[in-house]
Amino acid sequence: PEADFEAHPLIRDLGPEPLGNALTAVYLAGRAAGRKADLKAFLMDQRTVAGLGNIYVAEALFRAGLSPNRAASCLADRKGRPTARTERLVPAIRQVLEDAIAAGGSTLRDYRAADGALGYFQHQFLVYGRAGEGCAKPGCQGIVRRSIHAGRSTFHCPSCQR
Repeated sequence: PEADFEAHPLIRDLGPEPLGNALTAVYLAGRAAGRKADLKAFLMDQRTVAGLGNIYVAEALFRAGLSPNRAASCLADRKGRPTARTERLVPAIRQVLEDAIAAGGSTLRDYRAADGALGYFQHQFLVYGRAGEGCAKPGCQGIVRRSIHAGRSTFHCPSCQR
């Protein structure tokens, strides 16, 4: 029954939808306060934010200028309030997802939309899958690096993601 949906065991522990009103800098700072996990693992945890995957987290962190290696606690100050990093990250998450939706998603290997169409967001990747290439940020001389976080490949520019 619809009334029981939020309490269902597969749903009740999920974080907010990333494009919904519940994902705010205040919410994210509250979840991140005191957390030692790296930002990449923290954001990919579905209990933190529902539906964020590997590619979109890497791209959002790049757009926000945040290293995936930082501790999640960097998103909260000593009183648990959002930092400037959090204020950059929340809109970056939304923008990456909106851009991906507009492009029909990312076609890697065998993904296709329900109607069989391919996605084209992979042509807009700024860091994902670009290890060894120059940073896409104008004026940055950095080289994109690949590392492993929570068992997944991640990509970042060590020069402009701090």
